[in-house]
Amino acid sequence: MEILGTVEGIIYRNEQNGYSVIEFCEDDTEVCLIAVGNLCIADVGERLLLIGDWVEHKQYGRQFKVETATVLPKSDLKSIEKYLAGGTIKGIGEFTAKELVKRFGLDTFRVIEEEPERLTEVVGIGKIKAAMIHDSFVQQAALRDVMLALQEFDITINQSLKIYSIYGPNCVNVIKTNPYKLIEDVENIGFITADKIAKSAGIEHESEFRIQAGIRYMLELASQEGHTYLPKHLLIEATVKKLNISEEKINRAIDKLIIEGKLSTLTIEGEQAVFLPKMRYYESDLAKRLLQISRSRVRRVDFNTESEIQRLEATLGIELAPLQKQAIEAILTQSAAVITGGPGTGKTTILKLAIKIMERYGLTYELAAPTGRAAKRMSAATGVNARTIHRLLEYNFHENGFMRNQDFPLEADIVIIDEMSMVDCMLMDSLLKAISGNTRLIMVGDADQLPSVGAGNVLQDIINSNIITCIRLKDIYRQAGRSMIVTNAHRINNGQPPIMNSNEEDFKFDNIINQEDCLKRIVQICVQKRDENVDCQVLAPMKKGVLGVQNINACLQKALNPPSQDKKECVFGNSLYREGDKVMQIKNNYSLEWQKTVEFGVIEKGAGVFNGDIGTITNIDSKHQRMEITFDDGAVAEYDFSQLEEVELAYCISIHKSQGSEFDMVLIPILGGPPMFMTRNLLYTAVTRAKKQVYILGSRNHVNYMAANNNQRRRYTALKHLLTTYESVIR
Repeated sequence: MEILGTVEGIIYRNEQNGYSVIEFCEDDTEVCLIAVGNLCIADVGERLLLIGDWVEHKQYGRQFKVETATVLPKSDLKSIEKYLAGGTIKGIGEFTAKELVKRFGLDTFRVIEEEPERLTEVVGIGKIKAAMIHDSFVQQAALRDVMLALQEFDITINQSLKIYSIYGPNCVNVIKTNPYKLIEDVENIGFITADKIAKSAGIEHESEFRIQAGIRYMLELASQEGHTYLPKHLLIEATVKKLNISEEKINRAIDKLIIEGKLSTLTIEGEQAVFLPKMRYYESDLAKRLLQISRSRVRRVDFNTESEIQRLEATLGIELAPLQKQAIEAILTQSAAVITGGPGTGKTTILKLAIKIMERYGLTYELAAPTGRAAKRMSAATGVNARTIHRLLEYNFHENGFMRNQDFPLEADIVIIDEMSMVDCMLMDSLLKAISGNTRLIMVGDADQLPSVGAGNVLQDIINSNIITCIRLKDIYRQAGRSMIVTNAHRINNGQPPIMNSNEEDFKFDNIINQEDCLKRIVQICVQKRDENVDCQVLAPMKKGVLGVQNINACLQKALNPPSQDKKECVFGNSLYREGDKVMQIKNNYSLEWQKTVEFGVIEKGAGVFNGDIGTITNIDSKHQRMEITFDDGAVAEYDFSQLEEVELAYCISIHKSQGSEFDMVLIPILGGPPMFMTRNLLYTAVTRAKKQVYILGSRNHVNYMAANNNQRRRYTALKHLLTTYESVIR
């Protein structure tokens, strides 16, 4: 449907993505209506041709939803005056607009653009104001012209705004020359989008720009899957498949990128490894700094650790195992050490006792973990304050980096990092930059859990290098041994099937062989547990399918938070969000501001919401395109609708996303799937997320298959190789 008319007013506009709500007067009827859509080219007084359809909004009634909008020439004095008076052009208000049109008539726009010095003929306009009006008019005209020109390349309004903000009026030439440059310069434009634009711009299929961008894209994809490099033959194979270009041309392009320093290479285990330069830097710098810390001469403690441990044993009436004593001694005396072990092996006890000794002798310490939930767990377990690594390093989003670094290191005798399996190589490198030669670094974690979501396999590589002191805790101690969760976690880790016919309430199993029946049972249990006020979290191995994260979330949203006149909603992409929904942040956003009320009504403010943070939607404001989320720690953050790509429903989350979290009860559906998702460490990670109860639904055979399947997908990482290489050079 098409309608012609004039923009009477701008009710709302999102400057980031161009989404607008405008008051629009139709030519034929002179009736004003509300139009919504990507209308960044619309200004008050503009005549537009709108193409779209009528929709009925629950809250705001009938609206015209715009698919495309075209600016029409201004051919009458009234339209020209209205446009100038709309506030878009700096220096022109209603009075000045009227006077300009009175003086120059239909020639007004040409005079502003081509003869701005003549504007001084109007009362109240001097040379400075005339120049300002000219500059503003030209800028607006250029933006409008560029926006229209970019539509030729099948570029969205949101992308057009970002491209224009970086390249200005020259952006069309950039796209026609090398659209793959957008990948490096424009946020959220990756290879697939750039390739689509390139096709529209007529760039050749075998263009050198395309081949080089495709190679780098495959390495970026690899880093998203956890790899820091790819063997050259695998990189060639993957790029050939993606680009449909010959091996010979891909191979030549890789060699050229290496020569130009745009890719890095290293020989690992007899094969050529190819890195993005940033990945090579993170692992190389990390390895050098870790070796430097491990060899530094930290201040010796002026007490006998063995005597202190004996004193605590007598005071608390406990008896520590030899490995536990070794771990405490390592914390207090080693410049760098790893303490690893599964649930129930005493990691928390060790930390608590080491902290008692540190406090007795005035040793300063910092406790941190990769996520907010993991830091909260650490605080609860030890009884002392723990922070996220980002807060420990004082991330400053204005500077886009950490304030704590080699020039401003952490001031503590000992830094203890928990949940080390979650730490990727980039975060680890930033942490090590802030560790001075006087500070001990203690890394605590379960090496058998899933590796980090980000690139690298830091904890496992450090342990496997045999260069840093490592205490492996294996024994399950008496109190923990009574837990079927702990018992089964260790059985799974040893490749044995979990005991699922026990009468213990903390580990339950329902044998269900039909996926739809399993889904119904999940919903039934979650509704029951909500009514009992139990913290129940569904953890799924996969994202898609009947028992995938997405479908389970849709079903649980319907059951746990159904539509209501009292609850506002919004749609973003394929997702429906409703007030009261449980949601999760799925990427780090260091600049997102939050505030929370702490003791005595004091308002604490800060910035930074991180991957894995869980909260509840407490307000949706469709008119102003904003959503308010209150996170589990009480922090309240406001999201623009354009930021909702960072948020997902969290009634069900992937097992990978659950790392570092702990829930009273976890519900795990297991009824088959691709072998890559049916692995031992995935099952082990899911089971160890539960504090009080594990409830598995599905097939006993599939659960047993997961426990036996130790075929973890290999991560191509270089940290172990670099640690051993640098160590041999130092020797």
